[in-house]
Amino acid sequence: MLDQPEFGRRLRQLRLQRGKSQADLTGPGMSSAYLSRLESGARPPTDRAVSYLASRLGMPVTAFDEPAELDLAEVLATVFTLSDSDGNADARDTLASALATATDPEPLTRWLALSELARLHNSLADYQREHEILLELSALANELNRPALQIHARLRLARCCRHLGNAADTRQAAREALELGNRHSIRVSTPDLIRGKLLLISAEAELGDIAEAARLSDEVCELLDGIQGPVAAEAYWTAATVATRQGKFTQAKSLLGQAMRVLDSREDMTLWMRLRLAGASLSLQALPPRAEDAQFLLEALAPALNLVGTSRHRAEFIFLQAQLAFHQDRIEDAGELCRQTAESMELLSFRDQVLLKVLESRVAARSGDGSAVQRLSALAAEVQANGMPELAAEVWRAIAESVTHPDSTPQG
Repeated sequence: MLDQPEFGRRLRQLRLQRGKSQADLTGPGMSSAYLSRLESGARPPTDRAVSYLASRLGMPVTAFDEPAELDLAEVLATVFTLSDSDGNADARDTLASALATATDPEPLTRWLALSELARLHNSLADYQREHEILLELSALANELNRPALQIHARLRLARCCRHLGNAADTRQAAREALELGNRHSIRVSTPDLIRGKLLLISAEAELGDIAEAARLSDEVCELLDGIQGPVAAEAYWTAATVATRQGKFTQAKSLLGQAMRVLDSREDMTLWMRLRLAGASLSLQALPPRAEDAQFLLEALAPALNLVGTSRHRAEFIFLQAQLAFHQDRIEDAGELCRQTAESMELLSFRDQVLLKVLESRVAARSGDGSAVQRLSALAAEVQANGMPELAAEVWRAIAESVTHPDSTPQG
C-alpha cells in the first residue's frame, strides 16, 4: 500500500477518473473531513478505509498500489466531466497540480488546461489568481500565434480586470481584443464583438470618460436591431448603467426595462436574476432613490436566488438590502446587513467593495460616529489615486450628504 502523500494523490486520481465528487464517497464508513485529510496526505489510510473506498469506486484494493501519474490531458478530461456542484476547489487543485508537474505538454492542451483553471478560480471568487492564470493564457496564445485564442484570452482578461477594479487594464485588454479582430480580419461573432465593447464601455465609464462610454453604448445598441436573448440584455443593461452615470435616470429605467423584456427567464435564469439585482442597484442610485422599485425587484428575485444563486449573488443581494434599509431610514437594519455583507466582501466586485465601505461609514455617521466622514475622505482620496474619478465622485457625494444630514455629527 502506498504511503502518504502518494496514497492521497492516487485516491484523488482514481476518484476523478470515475467522475465522482468527494461527496459521492462519503457515507457511514467515511466522513467528508476524514476523506479530505486522506486526499491531502494528512492522515494515513487504514485497511478498513481502503476497502471502503475501493468498494465505493468499484475497483480492487490493489488499484491503490500504483502511484498516481497525472497526465494533463487525462486530468483535463476528467475535470470537464465534473459539474460545478461537485466541488470546484477539488478540480482546481487537481488541475493546478497536473499543470505544475506536466512534462512538455502539447501546447493546445496546456492552453485548454489554463483556460479551465482560470474559470475554476473565477467560480471560487479567487480573482487575483484568475488574473495570473489569464496573463499566462494570453502569453501562450501569443506564442501559438493564434489570433482567435488571443482575442478570447484578452476578453476574459478584461472581464477579470474589471472585477478587480483595474479600469485601465480592462480598457487596454478590451481594446487589444477588438484591434486583433480588425487587424487579422477575423470574423468575430456579433455576441463576442458586443461583449468586447461592453467591457470597453464599463472601463471608459470608470475612468471618467462618460461621453466616450455613451458613444460606444449607442454604437452597441445600434447593433441590436431585432436581437433578443442574453447578449442584447447585457447590452441594454450596460446602456442603462451609463445613463445612470449621466444622471439620465428615466432613460436608464427604460433601458433596463428593455433589457428585461428581451430576455426570457427560461433562456438564462442566472442572467434574469442578475438583471433584477442590477435594476435594484440602479433604482437606489437614482436621484432621488426609487426605494419602492428596488424593493419590488428584490422581492421578485428572492425565489430565483434560492434556486440558482451563487454565494456571490447572495452577497450582492444582502448588500442591496443594506442599501435599501439605509434609504428607508432603517439605520440599525442597514448596519446589521452591512456586517453580514462584510463577511463575504471578497465575493463583491471592487466597485461594490468601495461602496460597502461608503455605506458602513454613512451608517456610522448617522449613528453619531464623529470619525466616519474622515474615513470617507480618506477612501475618496484612495479611489481617486487609483484613477477612478467617477467612483471617487460617488464617495465625495456621500461625504456631502453625510455632513449635511441632521442626524450626522458635525466635523471639526
